[in-house]
Amino acid sequence: MVSPDGASYFVPFEGTPADCAACARGDKLGFHFDFAYQPIVDLARREVYAREALVRGPAGEPAREVLSQVTHDNRYRFDQACRVKAIKRAAELGLDEHLSINFLPNAIYRPEICIRTTLEAARSFGFPVQRIIFEVTEGERVQDGPWFAAILREYKRIGFQTAIDDFGAGYAGLKLLADFTPDLIKLDMDLVRGIDADPTRRHIVNHLVRLCADLRTLVIAEGVETAGERDALADLGITLMQGFFFARPQFRGLAEVEWGPT
Repeated sequence: MVSPDGASYFVPFEGTPADCAACARGDKLGFHFDFAYQPIVDLARREVYAREALVRGPAGEPAREVLSQVTHDNRYRFDQACRVKAIKRAAELGLDEHLSINFLPNAIYRPEICIRTTLEAARSFGFPVQRIIFEVTEGERVQDGPWFAAILREYKRIGFQTAIDDFGAGYAGLKLLADFTPDLIKLDMDLVRGIDADPTRRHIVNHLVRLCADLRTLVIAEGVETAGERDALADLGITLMQGFFFARPQFRGLAEVEWGPT
């Protein structure tokens, strides 16, 4: 296949619609999983903006127990099964905010075939495509950045929203941002931790907020755990936040938000 800049690239998985259907059912995974949902709040409006689907074991076991079973051979099927199950469970719970789903960038596939799985799930369960956000972590090594950016642009063209997770944890996020402008970035929690008492962190985040404003990209601060962090971030112009201060992930449920003292 050929990327937008004319360079050829290799797509390891040559899927078919039948393959996508099998992925949606989680065939051949050999293990089960479910989701907990954590709210992303809009502090200015005092309402929930989105819920992030966080993978858990079938009885609520930590994500690491599930992810330790993901291999090169089943990564693609796991990625597809996650998308479908996250949408299905969200619809069952009556989620009416945005739904944020983590994206495995190295689960390489042909988007023109396998986006169908997500679109079909959204249609089947009555979940609007425009309310689905795909997050990609900058910590995940992407072998072909421009090609991956082209995939994200295709997702955006179809109507999905896109986000770079853990932004600020390394150099990959800036490179990806240069190749592709997402709808949102999620600041890495190491930048958020103790920001109310750390002038250096505030300066860094302030410049990132200004950069994203120029790019018309929304900023989410994740890992917010104290009222001081919340207030410092709000003073920098960030209104979208996620963290234990507001609510912990709820297994197979939608947690109530605790706004805390003002």
